[in-house]
Amino acid sequence: MIEEKIRELISEKVNNLGIIIDNIEYVKEGNNYFLRITIDREKPINIDECVEVTNIINPLLDETDIIKESYILDISTKEKGEK
Repeated sequence: MIEEKIRELISEKVNNLGIIIDNIEYVKEGNNYFLRITIDREKPINIDECVEVTNIINPLLDETDIIKESYILDISTKEKGEK
């Protein structure tokens, strides 16, 4: 599954920031593909940290070319109260 390959590729580098990969979802909605990665940790994650994670993930995905289609990368955090 593509999500598992992506998790293997990015987890170590993201974990080095003290952030975990909570969920990865690759879906097609209409004409667009979305790669949605949800991140989490004990203390809240701010927007700058989301950008930092994006800046780590983007080059890894580009270098390995795991996803052949054009897609939109969406990095988000868990909502309060989500499990």
